[in-house]
Amino acid sequence: MKNEPLVLTLDFGTQSVRAALFNKRGDIVYLTKKCYCPIYFSNKKGYAEQNADFYWDNLVECLKEISVTNKELLNDITAMTVTSFRDSAVLLDKDKKPLRPIILWLDQRLAEAREKIPGIHKFLFKLVGMYDTVVMNRTRTMAHWVKENEPELWAKVDKYVNISTYINYKLTGELADSPGGLTGHYPLNYKKREWYKEGAMKGRIFGIPNRMLPKVVPVGEVIGVLSDEVAEMCGLPKGLKLISTGSDKGCETIGLGCLTPDIGAISYGTACTIEVSNPRYHEPEPFLPAYAAAVPNLYNMDVQIYRGFWMLKWFASEFASELEQEAKTKNLPIEEILDGWLNDVTPGSDGLLLQPYWGPGLARPLAKGAIVGFSNIHTRKHIYRAIVEGIAFALREGLESIEKSQKQKVKSLRISGGGSLSDEICQITADIFGLEISRVQTIESTSLGAAIATFVAVKEFDSAAEAVKNMTKTSTTFKPNPENHKLYNHIYRDVYLKTYPRLKPLDVAINGIFKR
Repeated sequence: MKNEPLVLTLDFGTQSVRAALFNKRGDIVYLTKKCYCPIYFSNKKGYAEQNADFYWDNLVECLKEISVTNKELLNDITAMTVTSFRDSAVLLDKDKKPLRPIILWLDQRLAEAREKIPGIHKFLFKLVGMYDTVVMNRTRTMAHWVKENEPELWAKVDKYVNISTYINYKLTGELADSPGGLTGHYPLNYKKREWYKEGAMKGRIFGIPNRMLPKVVPVGEVIGVLSDEVAEMCGLPKGLKLISTGSDKGCETIGLGCLTPDIGAISYGTACTIEVSNPRYHEPEPFLPAYAAAVPNLYNMDVQIYRGFWMLKWFASEFASELEQEAKTKNLPIEEILDGWLNDVTPGSDGLLLQPYWGPGLARPLAKGAIVGFSNIHTRKHIYRAIVEGIAFALREGLESIEKSQKQKVKSLRISGGGSLSDEICQITADIFGLEISRVQTIESTSLGAAIATFVAVKEFDSAAEAVKNMTKTSTTFKPNPENHKLYNHIYRDVYLKTYPRLKPLDVAINGIFKR
């Protein structure tokens, strides 16, 4: 006899993998998590690599735990889905075996991108002001790096896929993915949710021939079924369907209940994003595509701060290393200890302002990070608060670009990610945006969004809106402090928005001097 239907979500984050069972009320019936050790390895400074089968092995451990601990629930699982971090390609040989470790999205190496693009395309890119973005995209595409530095290995590449695609293949034998799962440096036409034709102007930026690309399965459809071999190995039901949904950020937005253009989703993770869903295709910033959402008939307009709350760990390591030992002793995240510093500094960090471009962005490929306004009153506590404020300022700028593109204002925000656990950070964010910000019932919002999308796909709900209504519940809401918002508005408009244009010539000079 069956009980309530469940879905199984397989959620690969940058630091851990989670396997969870969800019911139709949005409750986590069971969740297991495996933290990666190590998260990545570095053969050279700035490198970040990991073996593709490392992620698979961690997932298998999770699945075995679920099958052993929840035997009575296994037959209630109606379908499963995979969601993962973006832009981390697996290079496969003809036998679908990885040829080298994955170059992760965190990796800082750059290709020279010597492969020529047609002169007419180059002219057109320059004509529309897109050329710098094209150059950055090419240098950040790891296909170009491998061609230049490992040509003998590149000659053996049969397929070039995201890590989510590889996991789908290991589960089902189908080398396929959702359009949302292929977000990154791949020649995907995001508006049409299909690969560009061979030789297309935008498609050839990435230098990946179409023969190397996996099958794209529309969101909400079946990618394949769990193979008997994997089912027996992990103790799962045979024939379990694998549903096409979306990437980590795409599922997170759905999990936060952001289905309409008037609600924005903030993700405070290793990378930080602001996302808005819209049934129409609008580019969130010039030359930056909207991505396929994890549910049908929606696009996610996404602006990312590449090195987002990674900066908090960077700060702790570089400026507060003694607190790392305290955090270990107390078995607390270092950020929880540092949160106490935020209330020791007044809003605006006594005039200290941070521009959080510690990593490249598509709209500003040459931008560098900056801290301005130092005086003798400033301490490392000011720097810490300035990081939090600077990221929020950058996301507000991203939101305003999205609003301009979609010609509609966002009226409220939802927030998730590790940074959202801090009441102080949530309040600072509400004050900077001047909007109410709410958490939902679980920090596992990416897995929740994947579950929502899967339940919609298997027709347990008539629509994504109905699923969100039943499965997503707001918890704490933070209202902006009018006085703080007024101050932040002054800083944002009169200082922050003017910082990048004035520093840009120096950023260009720095990149030229250091050949970046």
